[in-house]
Amino acid sequence: MSSNNGVQPKSLGSGRLLIAVYGVFALAASGRAVFELITKFSLAPVSYVLSALSAIIYIVVAFTLANQRPLARRIAQVALWFELVGVVTVGTAGFFVGELGSFHTVWWMYGAAYACLPVVLPVFGLFYLNRQRERG
Repeated sequence: MSSNNGVQPKSLGSGRLLIAVYGVFALAASGRAVFELITKFSLAPVSYVLSALSAIIYIVVAFTLANQRPLARRIAQVALWFELVGVVTVGTAGFFVGELGSFHTVWWMYGAAYACLPVVLPVFGLFYLNRQRERG
């Protein structure tokens, strides 16, 4: 391993693209969450805390996918599983829990406001990590 503290440049392709998409999602979800928490928190606290949680997950995944250290890879895997379970749970709960259905979160309707990428991204992330482990 080189002296870059475990951060390896990604080859052009799926890894770099995945990290970039998670970076964009981290920025978008963070901005949305901050706005919602400051301006609308009293309307739907659960929904807006879920948006903030999704932003934190996207930040964690973006940074840990960019790091080749085994601990970072394990953290990324846990965060991706958490994201996938969160998207499916919030997406499904939105049909049954009034507050979640009325106030859109990042994970509402399986990420419909983000072209349903929130439900697909963790699957690609987990596939990517598995592929990297097999190569490693």
